[in-house]
Amino acid sequence: MTQKPFEDLTIADDFMFCKVMEYEPICKEFLEMLFNAKIEKITYLSSQNTVTANSGAKTVRLDVLVKDGSGTSYDIEMQVGNEYNIPKRMRYYQAVLDVAFLDKGHSYKALNESYIIFICLFDPIGSNRAVYTFENICIEDKRLPLQDGTKKIILNANSFRTADNKELQGFLQYVKTGKVTTAYTGRIEQMIQTVKRNEQLRKEYHILPAVLMDAFDEGEARGSRQKALETAKNLLQFGLSREKIAQATGLTQAEVEAICNG
Repeated sequence: MTQKPFEDLTIADDFMFCKVMEYEPICKEFLEMLFNAKIEKITYLSSQNTVTANSGAKTVRLDVLVKDGSGTSYDIEMQVGNEYNIPKRMRYYQAVLDVAFLDKGHSYKALNESYIIFICLFDPIGSNRAVYTFENICIEDKRLPLQDGTKKIILNANSFRTADNKELQGFLQYVKTGKVTTAYTGRIEQMIQTVKRNEQLRKEYHILPAVLMDAFDEGEARGSRQKALETAKNLLQFGLSREKIAQATGLTQAEVEAICNG
């Protein structure tokens, strides 16, 4: 797979999306724009981290996972290509997050409110809507929500013109076309230019080829711990931080430390 030149990256590219959303004001403003409400300070739980339910389960790589002041978590994903699996991917992501964050011995009531948000450059549902929000409701009486604390939201940048919210419309148009039409997308564009001037991030992008970036989504990491250890040794030679190596390979920081000390 040929890697896209660093200079050509846009908000729609996974690496750039994650770097931009690591800047708290931009991520917080995105959530406020989407939900049309003020959100308390956000805390990052994961950025391109690997999460798994258990040692035998398929590992998932999350783009951006944050929690707000009231404890609600938001998993925000960028999806460029249509693999015709978005609904079931969302189902699995929700399940993995629930298992990962509900500590043993805790009541089910401890599960927090949770949103899985996919920003897509295509329409996975096919109804030409900019926003699709799904929650579990009673089939016999659609006025009755299950109130299980989960919602799944799909943003379809392809249909940005149909968005009611002008700010959201501007954001989705920017994702689709790169055209800046709002103050918020202007700030994102400035952030992207800042990232592109950062030599350390350029180095990080080239060290982590696309095949490695996507390895966990494709399930290639399962049963290949030896390969992960070898990859970690190679990344160490490039001077990448131990935290980044752990994120990239799915190894624990302790395992990376052991390689360094070995």
